[in-house]
Amino acid sequence: MSPGDPPPFEIEFYADESGDVPCLRWIREDLSSTKRRALGMAMNEVLQHHGVQVVGERSWGRQLGQGLFEFRVDRTVKPDDEIAEKLVLRVFCHAHGDRKILVLHGYDKGKSPSSRRQQREIGVARSRLASWRAIDAEKRKKPRGRGVGAAKPAARRKR
Repeated sequence: MSPGDPPPFEIEFYADESGDVPCLRWIREDLSSTKRRALGMAMNEVLQHHGVQVVGERSWGRQLGQGLFEFRVDRTVKPDDEIAEKLVLRVFCHAHGDRKILVLHGYDKGKSPSSRRQQREIGVARSRLASWRAIDAEKRKKPRGRGVGAAKPAARRKR
């Protein structure tokens, strides 16, 4: 893969019915600039290029079952002229379609490392995945508009 090639996976963010994108809001509003930058680089350099295969590398991911996987950012970063900062971030994702990764939820495990918190966050991600699947199924059911020259549906005969 050359530097000019697009990444092999497209990253999408879950949006709820009102259009809110909670994981993106978490990244923008709750993470420090150092954590945002590190997460962005990891998503661009690792998640976009390896997709769900990050679970093969235990340090970068873990399969959670039922279509959900965890992307892990466990690193120590030291921005220029700053104190080193330990990052323990978790982002829950779903692979779908033609090489797409849906980012559902994330949290800063370094702030709250308990397994109870981890299970609660996985529950939020599972709930969002179920919601996304329901919305996606509805979209697939809706008939698409007919284009120019498209055949009309067959008329029903009365008996």
